[in-house]
Amino acid sequence: MKKQDVHREYNFPDADLYVQTMEKLRFAQRDIAQFDNYGYDIQKLTGIHNICQKFVKLPTDDELLGTQMITTEKKYKAAEKLKTAIRSVMTRVATKFSNRSGRYRKFGTAKMGDMTDPQLLFCGRRVVRSARQQIDFLAETGLRENHLTRISEACKDFEVALNIQQDKVADRDISVERRVELGNKMYREYVNICNIGKDIWAETNLAKYENYVIYESNNEQKKARKSREQTEKVD
Repeated sequence: MKKQDVHREYNFPDADLYVQTMEKLRFAQRDIAQFDNYGYDIQKLTGIHNICQKFVKLPTDDELLGTQMITTEKKYKAAEKLKTAIRSVMTRVATKFSNRSGRYRKFGTAKMGDMTDPQLLFCGRRVVRSARQQIDFLAETGLRENHLTRISEACKDFEVALNIQQDKVADRDISVERRVELGNKMYREYVNICNIGKDIWAETNLAKYENYVIYESNNEQKKARKSREQTEKVD
């Protein structure tokens, strides 16, 4: 059964979620006597704190994307090296056979620039096989075993680079999913803390009640704080 895609339950940056959750935790620890009546004792709050620390230690998508881009660049370089080695052979083949002949087309290098990575890899290996089958006919073009060895080695390097790049893509997908899952878990606890805090202080302490108001960004929080300060000055 296919696993369902994981979606973020919050619409503000991860950094803001972490900072705000840690802030609400400090308020909850201050009000631990009241929170204990809701099943949020110090052990529960410590568990939420640990979730926050796991979350902040996860690599960001920028880090993962950067690593993926580096491996992709290496794959492109390996692909170009393979194409160059193939062209070196095919230039010699073209001097012997017409590019419309069966012997030429057997190499399967038409539209090499449009090939997918797997197609290019198979192409390189096919060129080596085809060239060895016709090595006697191609000897006068200067084709030697070292040319074919060059393609074979380039194929190996390209396959390694391709596998590494694909692994990094998979690693990024897994890490993003893990980050979303942990972020959602932290967000749910963040909302719970805020709801409990507001319920505790709704009728007794406005300042503490506002400590638990949810803001979607630090900028909104700063605006709210500034507004409160201006109101207090007027009063």
